[in-house]
Amino acid sequence: MSVRRASLATAAVLLVLALAGCDSGDEAKSGAATGPSVIVPGKPGEANRTLSAQDAAKQRAEDDTPNSADVSYARMMIRHHTQALEMTELAPDQAGSADLKRLALRISAAQGPEIEAMKGWLKTHGKAETDGGHEHTAMPGMATEAQLKKLRAAHGTAFDTLFLTLMITHHEGAISMATDVKAQGNNLLVEEMADDVVAQQTSEIARMRDMQGTDGR
Repeated sequence: MSVRRASLATAAVLLVLALAGCDSGDEAKSGAATGPSVIVPGKPGEANRTLSAQDAAKQRAEDDTPNSADVSYARMMIRHHTQALEMTELAPDQAGSADLKRLALRISAAQGPEIEAMKGWLKTHGKAETDGGHEHTAMPGMATEAQLKKLRAAHGTAFDTLFLTLMITHHEGAISMATDVKAQGNNLLVEEMADDVVAQQTSEIARMRDMQGTDGR
């Protein structure tokens, strides 16, 4: 009798565990099915699609074909970085601060290779470097020609003050563009380049604000 009771007790425990396992599996499946959805931008001429987070990640890993956001970002950032180099080239002869001269050299050393990387990326994907020369019109942070003319004429402390003001705004514009392509683009290499821009230029903004004698508030 005791053996039979033990067998029944064991069977009961196994049944409870089995039911619990089924419930756990159902909940896991339900959680996966009801996870957050992701809007995936379509290729040129195609509508956006809504996918589960899991499907979106899987698709991204399998196919990171550039979309229009990736191509536009590379084209615009080439022009954006080129203007930054135009500004840093003035620093050796016109800046009053040795620290600012070193900062300008650092900016130039970072953005020159980034320009070449983006040009190479466009060439690899069979894309022209421009789509007619209109990309720069809507780029955030770009200095106006009047501002650049004033910078070219400035020397010493006046140059330093204007350079920092313009370059902080310029960097903030680049970070905004990089953030946008991280949300809208599809290519992994472009995302990595955008990550580099955000990290590098966020650090440089902090340094420039410190050079201005303000914490940026």
